[in-house]
Amino acid sequence: MAKKSQIVIDVELDENSVPDKMAWKSTENDESGDCDAAFLSIWDSKQKNTLKIDLWTKDMTTDDMKILYHQTFLTMSDALERSTGEGKMAHQLREFARYFGEEMGIIERS
Repeated sequence: MAKKSQIVIDVELDENSVPDKMAWKSTENDESGDCDAAFLSIWDSKQKNTLKIDLWTKDMTTDDMKILYHQTFLTMSDALERSTGEGKMAHQLREFARYFGEEMGIIERS
């Protein structure tokens, strides 16, 4: 029998259906915690389309959101290289992440 695992994201909404609190848990290793944002991309191979769920709480600061995007660009570049072997494009994405980080004041200019 195949092993199964789940990642669950619980979202509490306010009266206007805006995320107020979020938490996640994993059945794989019993990890869990509160969070202020989650980006989820699901590939639909039949439609050749990405289904997206982007959530953040009203307490998520703009500065933290900028850091989240910067780190997401970096992890996307790593995943691109690992999954496709496209080292050149992964490097270009890392360069964009560096530029983004510098422009947003997250990292020092090189």
